[in-house]
Amino acid sequence: MPPPPFIRSASGHRDFATFPVAVLTIVLNDREQVLLLSHPDRPGKWEVVNGGLEAGETVWDGAMRECAEELGGDVRLHPITILHALTVAYDAAIPHMISLIFVAAYESGEIRPGDDMAGSSHQWADIAEILAGKIDVIVPRGQPWLFARALDVYKLWRTDDVELQIKLTAPHK
Repeated sequence: MPPPPFIRSASGHRDFATFPVAVLTIVLNDREQVLLLSHPDRPGKWEVVNGGLEAGETVWDGAMRECAEELGGDVRLHPITILHALTVAYDAAIPHMISLIFVAAYESGEIRPGDDMAGSSHQWADIAEILAGKIDVIVPRGQPWLFARALDVYKLWRTDDVELQIKLTAPHK
């Protein structure tokens, strides 16, 4: 397999590997439940909003775009923070994909799954049920602790009114 592509810095002094990036968003409501979707092709299997980062997007823009596409354009969310990052194997052609998991607070709007999740069922699930294995979560798979941590940062944001996402500044030179 050939090495992954790279990008060279403007000065020409540094090469950076490029990887595909997946963005996943754990959406929580004021009842401290998580929003899950179940695609019609995968009944009984549940997942958080997820998709691939597009060229030229910031990671936050990609996460919020995926939320708008998969939850419907009327849904309003407040992005809170990135929760976790890991590298996963997507398939034989993409053995290393960066997966970034975000937390967002549901504010309002009717949930109408669209884009590649059109026709999906959705539910607000209690995190205790996910932790107990009562809900088959396939994205993110095998990491129920992420939901408990998402709730922790959600509570921090809600009770302490902390802005966990810093404002973006000028690019690194």
